[in-house]
Amino acid sequence: MSDSATAARRSAIYLLDQVLGEGRLLSECLAAGALDRLGPEDRARAQRLALETLRGLERADRLLDNHLNRTPALTVRNALRLGAVELCNGEAAHGVVNSMVEIVGRSRKHGRLKGLVNAVLRKVAAEGPEAWPKMRVPRLPEWLRGPLVTAWGSEAVAGMEQAHFAGAPLDLSVKPGSEGPASDTLPTGSIRLRGAGQVSALPGFDAGDWWVQDAAAALPVRILAPKSGEAVLDLCAAPGGKTLQLAAAGAKVTALDISESRIERVSENLTRTKLTAQVIVGDALEQEGQYDAVLLDAPCSATGTIRRHADLPFAKDGSDFGALIELQARMLAHAWTLLKPGGRLIYCTCSLLPDEGEVQIEEALEQYPDMSVDRSALRVPGVEDSWITEEGGLRLRPDYWPDLGGMDGFYIACLNKST
Repeated sequence: MSDSATAARRSAIYLLDQVLGEGRLLSECLAAGALDRLGPEDRARAQRLALETLRGLERADRLLDNHLNRTPALTVRNALRLGAVELCNGEAAHGVVNSMVEIVGRSRKHGRLKGLVNAVLRKVAAEGPEAWPKMRVPRLPEWLRGPLVTAWGSEAVAGMEQAHFAGAPLDLSVKPGSEGPASDTLPTGSIRLRGAGQVSALPGFDAGDWWVQDAAAALPVRILAPKSGEAVLDLCAAPGGKTLQLAAAGAKVTALDISESRIERVSENLTRTKLTAQVIVGDALEQEGQYDAVLLDAPCSATGTIRRHADLPFAKDGSDFGALIELQARMLAHAWTLLKPGGRLIYCTCSLLPDEGEVQIEEALEQYPDMSVDRSALRVPGVEDSWITEEGGLRLRPDYWPDLGGMDGFYIACLNKST
């Protein structure tokens, strides 16, 4: 048994405890140093194991419930869940079972249950790999599934859940004049890698030829179509993919974000890609100035990113969405004051909820007489007409491109300001 593998599994169980027991997002745990003691490969493995377990949680629980008379403490249950997911996805039973027995056995609180862990996981190893693929695709928690079914219908939501369960391949945006790693080119121009491994080891990373950016997240800037020399404000800019796109097009970019640590990442990516932008730490609602174009990627529920962030449906419960929707409206109102007459504003959110997209734009169009929606701007290569919504925005969903690996859920609208 590898000590390294056991350490990664132990850390993955800790992450599961935090998400499922404390309602913390994985990003919060990582920022707090949860995996800092591990080497790079084990950090990546721990994150992968935690995400795979969250994606397969429903199936794992159904298998485990066949062999449990009562529900064990959360840490033990998470060890069993992780072990079940690994076993059902082809990991060697000897290594998985022994690791989980050791992890639980070393616990002062739960060490007496190592025999239970051994017995249950050996049963799962015997029957789980055959049963696993016959089980239904795991469903979203009802607090989120219900509103999505209301918005898009049960068939569409089932397609989203299939995309969530499959996870997300790695998409890249390539700097003009550069080349990305050998890959598939998507209809919208992004390139997609499968099984890419360590990102920083890929060809062209050190040279700054490309950056990681989901294909859906790359579309707002393509729709904005920045021109060389234009003054463009990128509000809520971190982690910076859109800033890099704007700078690569030759725009004079001001990138603003309220988080100092996140804006540092934007600066690092600008340095790596040899691109230039003015980077500011600040509150979008306090920003001043006049710009030819504004891109507002507003804070949102992030429900469109569950393919990559499988922790979100378990760490959230929707209770903060009302405040987010109010903040989006305030940010859109302020961003509109920063736009020169004749300018254009991109409003976007990585949300699947119409209240954070379609409804926001419907209400804004009623409120601002100098605002109009530009449907023609949405017709960039790869965008299908059926994705354009009644009020004139673009709705992207994880169930789109099912044969290509899906995309993030996004809403995008291009708004023009009259002269």
